[in-house]
Amino acid sequence: MANRSASPPDDQASFIEDERGFFAEQLSKPKAIRKSTALDKEEPSAHYYGHRERLRTKYRDHGDTALADYEVLELLLFRLIPRRDTKPIAKALIDRFGTLAGVFGAPPALLQEVKGVGEAVALDLKLVATVGQRMLKSELRGKQVLSSWSSVIDYCHAAMAYESREQFRILFLDKRNALIADEVQGHGTVDHTPVYPREVVRRALELSATAIILVHNHPSGDPTPSRADIDMTKTIIDTAKPLGITVHDHIIIGKDGHVSLKGLRLI
Repeated sequence: MANRSASPPDDQASFIEDERGFFAEQLSKPKAIRKSTALDKEEPSAHYYGHRERLRTKYRDHGDTALADYEVLELLLFRLIPRRDTKPIAKALIDRFGTLAGVFGAPPALLQEVKGVGEAVALDLKLVATVGQRMLKSELRGKQVLSSWSSVIDYCHAAMAYESREQFRILFLDKRNALIADEVQGHGTVDHTPVYPREVVRRALELSATAIILVHNHPSGDPTPSRADIDMTKTIIDTAKPLGITVHDHIIIGKDGHVSLKGLRLI
């Protein structure tokens, strides 16, 4: 009986050799390293981890007076940017906009020009600013505005001082000088806002307001009134007076302060 060969047929031998080559090639390839993503858990060994805990402890034990402005901003950014060192970002924001108020008052587009600040972080910073403004505005509700003048100034400064365009705002008051409404009547350019006295008075009548306070901002930062500001105020006073509406004041808001036309005896 002829001996049978133990070797596989040629095609089967070729297949086995190909398979061995394939697996040998796969084993020799280095495994791909997955890039970390925002969903990865923050490693406690990150160089800023201990710094965050120390800053939180400092705030807890000593309050905000123990912190510089950039550190207060850094504490907030811990929540908004959880997996990055936020100290350089906080310092860059303060350097760019000067103060905490400047950071929160800056337009989202300008905030995003700072490295590390994306759209979501910019919007969150503006949300914080909105919360602050509404807290200040709530202090005026149900109170006689003329006896809470510092609250009026604080609110108007927070709402308008860092606007990049002029904004004309009116506070409408009832017969007790309590706030009925706070409305922005118009936006303008960097140095001018069109104001129509008849429209101002018409809106006051619609709200049954008996007094108003005019407010606008100067984006230049200098609250010194212009001749146009003074003349426009006098025209509104002359239009409103015959209808029983009093113009208590016209306040001009700048980044570093404010001016009262009544205080300057210009009206």
